[in-house]
Amino acid sequence: MWDWSLNPPLVLTIDLAVLYWIGARRTVTPARKQVAQRWRSGCFYTGLVVLTIALASPIEPLSEQLFWMHMIQHILLLAVAAPLIVLACPWIRLWRCLPLDARRRLARDLSHGRRTAPLRAVSRTLGMPVSGFLAFSVVLLAWHVPALFDATLRSGALHALEHTLFFLTAIMFWKQVIPSPPLHTSLVAAQRAVYAIGGMIVSWVLAVVLALAPRPLYGYYAHLSSRPGGISALADQQLAAGVMWVPGSITFLIVVFVYVHRWLAPPATQTPTPRLAGEH
Repeated sequence: MWDWSLNPPLVLTIDLAVLYWIGARRTVTPARKQVAQRWRSGCFYTGLVVLTIALASPIEPLSEQLFWMHMIQHILLLAVAAPLIVLACPWIRLWRCLPLDARRRLARDLSHGRRTAPLRAVSRTLGMPVSGFLAFSVVLLAWHVPALFDATLRSGALHALEHTLFFLTAIMFWKQVIPSPPLHTSLVAAQRAVYAIGGMIVSWVLAVVLALAPRPLYGYYAHLSSRPGGISALADQQLAAGVMWVPGSITFLIVVFVYVHRWLAPPATQTPTPRLAGEH
């Protein structure tokens, strides 16, 4: 349990924490918003801690011996770290870590530059709700296809690519349901609830396949000579299904409950509810 490693993900999270701190020092927060900003900053740093736990803690070596531990790693990336980062609305502070002249030049090139026009088009497409949902769903399901999943366990580069895509597409998904200015979403409360339910169903499909499979689906785990706890490969797979089904649904359910409440509450008698960070 003390097998922590100074690997690239840990270095990256430390760098992000430093850049966010620099950007925060360059940002003036009105007194009436300081409490909310401290809460958002706490979400950001907590998200980085979760990333570190997922990718640099003993979970990483254990994930090569236990499939259910590997699934915990994926849940931390998809349903804990990513929504915390989106909830934190860190984009302006990360932007302000750059020198002022660099920000002005980069902003001008990105918003009006001819060479960056394709990038703006891609950004608009990827920012659409349908794109976020499809990217999240396809990446989640495709990387759990047995041949591809086994390949990630034998290749460090593929494994890193898998985790990167998991995290980035999760950011794309959660920014559609959790307000995170200046990122925008066109979905209203009822649509956000349906959107989150759709993402949860996708994860359930994977959990059901894993739980009902009559044999181990992943050759890498099936051929291990031994595994911690002495459990069988099939029991390991069924535990992984349980991790995906129950803990993996918690964030989705929280979002669904919040927006169903806001959708159903009569406007005249609606009692104030805690706003998600960044919502106005």
